[in-house]
Amino acid sequence: MKGVMKTVKYITHIKDVPELNEEEKGRLSKIEDKFAFRANDYYLGLIHWDDPEDPIRRIIIPSEDEFLEWGALDASSEAKYVRVPGVEHKYRDTALFISQDTCGAFCRFCFRKRLFMHSNKEVTRRYEEGIEYIRNHPEILNVLITGGDPLIMATSKLEGLIRQVVTIPHVKIIRIGTKIPLFNPYRILEDPALVDMIQRYSNGDKKIYLMVHINHPRELTKQSRQALKMLRNAGAAIMNQTPLIRGVNDDPDVLAELFLQLNILDISPYYIFQCRPTLGNKTYAVPIAEGWDILENAKDKVSGLGRRARLVMSHKTGKIEIVAVTPEKTVMKYHRNADPENFAKVMIYKTNPNAYWLDDFEEYQTLLKETGQEGDNDPYTYW
Repeated sequence: MKGVMKTVKYITHIKDVPELNEEEKGRLSKIEDKFAFRANDYYLGLIHWDDPEDPIRRIIIPSEDEFLEWGALDASSEAKYVRVPGVEHKYRDTALFISQDTCGAFCRFCFRKRLFMHSNKEVTRRYEEGIEYIRNHPEILNVLITGGDPLIMATSKLEGLIRQVVTIPHVKIIRIGTKIPLFNPYRILEDPALVDMIQRYSNGDKKIYLMVHINHPRELTKQSRQALKMLRNAGAAIMNQTPLIRGVNDDPDVLAELFLQLNILDISPYYIFQCRPTLGNKTYAVPIAEGWDILENAKDKVSGLGRRARLVMSHKTGKIEIVAVTPEKTVMKYHRNADPENFAKVMIYKTNPNAYWLDDFEEYQTLLKETGQEGDNDPYTYW
């Protein structure tokens, strides 16, 4: 975007957010001792500060409810699938490169907030061992470069990693998981080298997909729209995924508007994630039955283009799609499976309106069986 020059100022302590009063800074600073805070003046400028329930504020400003004890730091047992430092290999044809332990800002409901708290073998900035692992596993067709946010890296460093990945013959698709176009679109607008790099690797026999994280329509500003268009025009395919978050997008009208704006931008609605039971996330989570109802009502307001999103949970055993919820039964299906025995497995549980995760259904089903309320039925049926 010629002529645009903008220096975005990053803020790593809540006390430095000028729009908060001293009482708020004092209360919320205590959360930093447990969960890291990071924002920038561009994104903070999207908040309507006179609205205490503003959804952008909800995404980025801490809540004291994060102190509620619920969940685990690694809710999907990702560490179990780390094969070499920096590389996860959970699904046969897909490997994850955990390339960074920081982002343009920190979403309060992040499921990898552990990466911002402790050093661990899940992240590496030395890629040789990971590249060699992928090279030695010809079943890997897709590589997802994620983190943290890969676009926090200098373009030259990111290209160095992508260049190594594309030299592996069996890798056909490189995905980049990012929220930078929303957190700091100037990262794209002011760096033609990044756009050139995307174009260089997206128009041959391999393809770059950008997996963006747009949680709310108000994140789609003039600047972020322009940044996304530049990336798309460079040849990248762009998909959106967002968790369903209490106080952000747990409203059919909000989701429908998001789907419409994505369609206009030629971005495919992809996954609507069930908020993982990560430590500190209870205040952001929506029960599965309620989330299903919200998503179905949102889909009812848009065309088939907006109805492509799937409601899924990234469970430790695989990616599970919530196929249907009725007052009596909840139907789920393994969309991706870590264990071959779960291939295409369908599970039918008695609906638990208070369930947030697969484990909640299993515990509920066990309780029903123990109290004689479920008769002789199996805890679930699959075929």
